[in-house]
Amino acid sequence: MADVQTTLEVIQTDKAAAPIGPYSQAIRANGFVFVAGEKGIDPATNQIVPGGTVAETRQTLENIRNILEAAGSGLDRVVATTVYLVDLSEFAAMNAVYAEYFVSNPPGRTTVGVSALPAGARVEITVTALA
Repeated sequence: MADVQTTLEVIQTDKAAAPIGPYSQAIRANGFVFVAGEKGIDPATNQIVPGGTVAETRQTLENIRNILEAAGSGLDRVVATTVYLVDLSEFAAMNAVYAEYFVSNPPGRTTVGVSALPAGARVEITVTALA
């Protein structure tokens, strides 16, 4: 098997919330961008946006869009997402906003109900995209 050299590049932008722990907003490696779990945190205030699941989903996806653009990618290059919801009864509200961002050829997705998320978030989304 050929020896594969991997170059890891940390992606960081002030157009998305700063990490609240020891992790990067994203890593670009081997033609992919791996975006860490993003929440509906306003990068200007470092606080969860008010308005519940709909507002948080929108801010989360805006943060992801900005991180992907900083990596030279975009939402149209996302191949997989994982959505974490504190309340699965809010799935339809999250899904309606999600559909605004992934209109055609939506990526594969897994949605998981969780008991809690960091920072008191109701929604967290992680994505993998082509670089």
